Amino acid sequence: MATLNPYLTFEGNCREAMQFYATCLGGSLKIMTIGESAMAASMPKEMQDSVMHARLETGGLILMASDVLDGEGLVRGNATNLMLLCASEEEIHRLFDKLSTDGTVNSPVKVEFWGDTYGDLTDKFGVRWMLNYEKP
Repeated sequence: MATLNPYLTFEGNCREAMQFYATCLGGSLKIMTIGESAMAASMPKEMQDSVMHARLETGGLILMASDVLDGEGLVRGNATNLMLLCASEEEIHRLFDKLSTDGTVNSPVKVEFWGDTYGDLTDKFGVRWMLNYEKP
């Protein structure tokens, strides 16, 4: 079966965002700029440091991203959120605290009416994260 992986787009700050997520989530981060790619010769000089593709792999999570490359600019909507299913109370609080740094807490971590521990935030890059922990 196919695997679904989130792919984020940024407007010039992809490297900073992905390094922040690597600090929060751990794992291995690989970044390729346009200047390091086969596209380098065909792209404007001012785009050479833009991120063509970034990949953060940690545990079962693979998060991919790039800077906007098509010239249309970034249009951030509210139709997509990143949901982290956490393995423990400690993990949900730790990840929530890190990801919310300089961001906005939309709903603090607490036990919700459905019985799970849940919280959501919009990070400093404008990405909305939902974190959930379901007690066994």
